[in-house]
Amino acid sequence: MKFIIALAFLAVAIAAPQGDKKPIEIISSNSEMNADGSYAFNFESADGTKVSESGNQKQVGPKPEDIGTVSKGSYSFTTPDGVVLTVNWVADENGFQATGDHLPTPPPMPEHVVKMLADLKAAGLL
Repeated sequence: MKFIIALAFLAVAIAAPQGDKKPIEIISSNSEMNADGSYAFNFESADGTKVSESGNQKQVGPKPEDIGTVSKGSYSFTTPDGVVLTVNWVADENGFQATGDHLPTPPPMPEHVVKMLADLKAAGLL
């Protein structure tokens, strides 16, 4: 059964239109790796796509051996209708958090939930 599924995926991949797409040129690229574990890189391609990222090692837990990499960066690209979209992000002990004007945002928290959370925090339960 697994073989049939793999064969189906292969057939779809082969049947996909290849077109005459040419590779997109990278017009600038920089990369830095440091002995302390910190790093930074960025690149820009001819189609206007831009990517940058930097990070460093940080203690992310209560013990000294709880070391992790925290990173931040951004990327931007142009949509087919000519709009440039940019995403800024942070990845740390709180997880991955992305922001951008085009990203959906949650509705405001209802007042009763805000009060309940405040009461729980005041009671030491949160």
